[in-house]
Amino acid sequence: MNLLKSLAAVSSVTMISRILGFVRDTIMARIFGAGIASDAFVVAFKLPNLLRRIFAEGAFSQAFVPILAEYKAQQGEEAARTFFAYVAGLLTLVLAVVTLIGVLCAPWLVWATAPGFADNAERFELTSSLLRVTFPYILLISLSSLVGAVLNTWNRFAVPAFVPTLLNVSMIFFALFLTPYFDPPIMAMGWAVLVGGVLQLVYQLPQLKRIGMLVLPRLNLRDRGVWRVLKQMGPAILGVSVAQISLIINTVFASFLVAGSVSWMYYADRLMELPAGVLGVALGTILLPSLSKSHASQDVDAYSRLLDWGLRLCLMLALPCALALAVLAEPLIASLFQYGKFSASDAAMTERALVAYSVGLLGILMVKVLAPGFYARQDIRTPVRIAMFTLAMTQVMNVLFVLVLPLAHAGLALAVGLAACLNAGLLYWKLRARGFYVPQPGWLVFVLRLGLAVCLMVAVLLGLLQLMPAWDTGGMFERLLRLGGLVLAGVISYFGALALMGFRLRDFSRKAVL
Repeated sequence: MNLLKSLAAVSSVTMISRILGFVRDTIMARIFGAGIASDAFVVAFKLPNLLRRIFAEGAFSQAFVPILAEYKAQQGEEAARTFFAYVAGLLTLVLAVVTLIGVLCAPWLVWATAPGFADNAERFELTSSLLRVTFPYILLISLSSLVGAVLNTWNRFAVPAFVPTLLNVSMIFFALFLTPYFDPPIMAMGWAVLVGGVLQLVYQLPQLKRIGMLVLPRLNLRDRGVWRVLKQMGPAILGVSVAQISLIINTVFASFLVAGSVSWMYYADRLMELPAGVLGVALGTILLPSLSKSHASQDVDAYSRLLDWGLRLCLMLALPCALALAVLAEPLIASLFQYGKFSASDAAMTERALVAYSVGLLGILMVKVLAPGFYARQDIRTPVRIAMFTLAMTQVMNVLFVLVLPLAHAGLALAVGLAACLNAGLLYWKLRARGFYVPQPGWLVFVLRLGLAVCLMVAVLLGLLQLMPAWDTGGMFERLLRLGGLVLAGVISYFGALALMGFRLRDFSRKAVL
């Protein structure tokens, strides 16, 4: 399997989803602005999303994928199919119970995750109503993510990468055409999330049938493979929960700030999620099955070279993205969101959060490469310990940036970014110390060339910004045209400089199994 080709396929499909996501957020910003309604939806949507990452994309996939790859490689597809049926049965039962509890206890969950909302009865009741509608999304999207993990193990990366597009399509459709039929209008977005979850699961089932893995979920708690997954999931849930707890604590802090703070952070996070999704998620998706196969076959050299490939590619693409987000924060927010009820003040506050988030983008993406280095070896405890330490340091920074320094919501974003860099640094150190990763030759020259190319890109962008008119003037098409010109100039200057210094695409066209 050509890693670069697989990465390009996943990234391209993910890019389509992210673009639709921006269309979705632009429509929502225009219709709902940044206030009580939008804050309520962000909180109601965030909680099932956090639980999804714990049960499916996070802990479950980290425990499930390496063992599934081992079954497939050592015992054959029939054994893998039976194992998948047992795991699917267990996940369905657990998530059904969690979903029922979430729907019944919605007001208490809102109080626990956004206690500041209790001071405003309207906002609190609206958030609780939205949460009751969105909470079943966790069951649907978690099963969808489990199916996607199987498809990824069979190297069918494009289909799971396309799935998030369906949620965006659902939300865009509801926002444009069904909002007037709901009271209050923001409830339309809650139902859009639920419908999107159904579409995401149903779409993948025919693809699962094509690889012969479409089975009915079955319960068998005596199965050895299921117990191995449960044993791995214990520390995995703790590790993933640490990251999600950090986000919940940030929401708690933000709920006590001025109205709109939750929304400002949400829109900034959405912009940061573009490179994180297109590159980081794609790299993690491809590397985990590949590293698991290398570990299962005891190919230590291939294992180390896979990590080196991922780190180099991540650094080459993440560094310019992080700097571009900071430099182009104002044009990005004004072009995408500053319309209708989304005011100039909202844009300025979102810009502060985006600049703060950009500090940690490189760390966030590096974690997507480094963490699979442990998960593939079924070592989840090490990333858990690092994540717990990172959580503690995040709260120290939250107190410093919000309560001591006058950074408000931007301080929360900065704490997340710096914590991600700390997390990545500690993961890298552990991989090196245990001999799992040995850097390939040429890193010093590689980094120096990247530094020169990035400096040229930043100089070009800053120079062009001086020639641009105010970003709050003109319609959306005009603003997006100017923004596209800036992005194109940055891309050409950066990759042009790399090409002149000897970088070639074929240098990254490595095989997953060498």
